[in-house]
Amino acid sequence: MKEIIFTVEEALEGGFIAKALGESIFTEAETREELRKNMKEAVECHFDSGAMPKIIRLHMVKEEIIAI
Repeated sequence: MKEIIFTVEEALEGGFIAKALGESIFTEAETREELRKNMKEAVECHFDSGAMPKIIRLHMVKEEIIAI
């Protein structure tokens, strides 16, 4: 696997929530720096060394609601 993609959303109570696409990996953190660290650790725990992706790609999702 070359890369793994995470969707990253701001949590309602503050901080960030990250979910991997196509894998059962989920993590959260208060800051972006902490989130990056937590994602690397989660990926390392999830994959064997031979199947470890080389790149972690973040897809930042920001939901906005427009009232009409």
